[in-house]
Amino acid sequence: MAYLKPPWFTVKIFNRIALATGVSNSETLTVTKRGSKEPQHIPVVTVDVGGTRYLVSTRGESQWVKNVRANPTVTVTNKSGAVTYVARETPVPERQPILTAYRKKAGRAVNGYFRKLPDPADHPVFALTAT
Repeated sequence: MAYLKPPWFTVKIFNRIALATGVSNSETLTVTKRGSKEPQHIPVVTVDVGGTRYLVSTRGESQWVKNVRANPTVTVTNKSGAVTYVARETPVPERQPILTAYRKKAGRAVNGYFRKLPDPADHPVFALTAT
């Protein structure tokens, strides 16, 4: 599966700002790292479609995606608080409506990722069920 590695500025500067401020509707996803079992914190934008909340990986097969597959218990934190979920990967044929809603919510900032990775199979999507 494809992966778009984020540039240094995104990793070292922007993600830290997004985690601290919730800029651009971002929330904090906390997953357990596969090797160290330490928490990994990632700014994400979730989207609700048909009454289900979803996580979308715009960059493809990222480390957080691999971590969620290894341990599907995740926490999403926003200004309202933290909620723990079990993440279930959405099959590729069911992803397009979710990706469309995600792109609408996230705006222009994600268009480049979808130009570089146009196939829905390149964007792992996880349905979140509260525990």
